[in-house]
Amino acid sequence: MSVKLKERAAGKTVNTSGPSSKANKETIRPCAMRDIPVVILAGGKGTRLRPFTACLPKPLVPIGDKPILEVVLRQLANHGFKNVTLSLGHMSELIQAYLGTTSWSDIILDISTVDEEAPSGTAGSLARVPGLDGTFLVMNGDVLTNLDYAALVQSHQASGALLTIAAHNKELRIDLGVLEADATGRLTGYIEKPVQNYKVSMGVYVYNSKVLKFIEKDKYLDFPTLVQEMIGRGEHVNIYKNDAYWLDIGRPEDYAQAQDIFEREPEIFGIGERVI
Repeated sequence: MSVKLKERAAGKTVNTSGPSSKANKETIRPCAMRDIPVVILAGGKGTRLRPFTACLPKPLVPIGDKPILEVVLRQLANHGFKNVTLSLGHMSELIQAYLGTTSWSDIILDISTVDEEAPSGTAGSLARVPGLDGTFLVMNGDVLTNLDYAALVQSHQASGALLTIAAHNKELRIDLGVLEADATGRLTGYIEKPVQNYKVSMGVYVYNSKVLKFIEKDKYLDFPTLVQEMIGRGEHVNIYKNDAYWLDIGRPEDYAQAQDIFEREPEIFGIGERVI
């Protein structure tokens, strides 16, 4: 299935929220990304969002007045990407129906879909996507962020890595007093409501097509397993540190927060007044 969305006016400027431009000396124009394929992983069941996903696939769950999938597609168009493939599975017919009936006036995208007969994992599904040569972008279909995708691609290409993972600094607070004790039970420390920081995957990745040699067609493979295998073989896997806003819509608490933020400040995600 292919859907083409027409652009009303060419030569628009691009809203590049996210990492500081100081960290990316070269400015990337939208046309630089038009040859970079994008794969959106949109086949999951969205079990964490039930009952919302009982009758809707997760990519069609609304954020404000738009499905999260539409938000992501509009952002990709803003950054100059053109060729997008949706890897579908659960309730794929609803997503295909949505793509076939919706129309947006100001963007241009070539959208195709690949429908999995059986789940093959967040990495294994790439084996069925045609045309993945050189550099390509992969992302989960439930990510709400203002990440500068073009800058992410540029960072990947400059690093020489086979795979780059966009990384978010996640603060985890334990709302309890944490006790530290030795083997005899003698208390050695007491930490009230400690905060820990981790770099977590944002569900947005840039691949070199050489990674596909690790992925067998029709064999289940999740992304963490792929990464661990690559590291074990000494392959170069990078992370892309950034200060972009990020929410995982698959988590109920993030979904609720996204609704509130999207209602108050949709411009954070580049689709406010300057709707494309």
